[in-house]
Amino acid sequence: MKSQTIQIQNQNFILHPTGAMFWKEKDMLLIADLHLGKISHFRKHGSAVPQDAIIKNFEQLDTVIQTFTPSKVCFLGDLFHSFINNEWILFSEWVSNTKAQFLLIIGNHDIISPHKYEEIGIKLGTELILDNFLLSHHPEEREELFNFCGHIHPGVLLEGLGKQRLRLACFYQTENQLILPAFGEFTGNHTLDIIEKVKIYAITKKEVILVSQ
Repeated sequence: MKSQTIQIQNQNFILHPTGAMFWKEKDMLLIADLHLGKISHFRKHGSAVPQDAIIKNFEQLDTVIQTFTPSKVCFLGDLFHSFINNEWILFSEWVSNTKAQFLLIIGNHDIISPHKYEEIGIKLGTELILDNFLLSHHPEEREELFNFCGHIHPGVLLEGLGKQRLRLACFYQTENQLILPAFGEFTGNHTLDIIEKVKIYAITKKEVILVSQ
């Protein structure tokens, strides 16, 4: 897989094709909008969502952990889609087998009791400020702070010369903010405009591509 390394305020960040981002100086992996449990929830209510999509989420998690071996993992909200279901057991086992400190920035879908997360070693918070960076779930504008966030599930629509159209998830960077793509399978994305002074890094299964600057 081919990543992209960017610099913000003299810090180095690696954008990975899975949608995760690694903060080198902090040895921290940032992941937004995993929405675990969503696939099982929809299958329970009759939607024809492939069972393999559940496994894909954990394969993606393993991929970024093995790639970066971070000492810290910060989930930028919407870690679990709704109430506990069978995917919680898989996630608990995955956490117990992963050598890292875990933090969840609570998102609007994170309705599971905080005690459940604490039982498996995950700390919770509403936001985190590190140096001049604000980590949150919803996009925030805070004076003198650069914001990393999720929630939006950003996507970009690319058009070719032959009128081909391709919609891809993306990292969406403005002057004071970077919105991470949704990490989870079966999450969809929201197309954002390509406007002046915005950097858009589209992601495919194999690489991260700067498509607008």
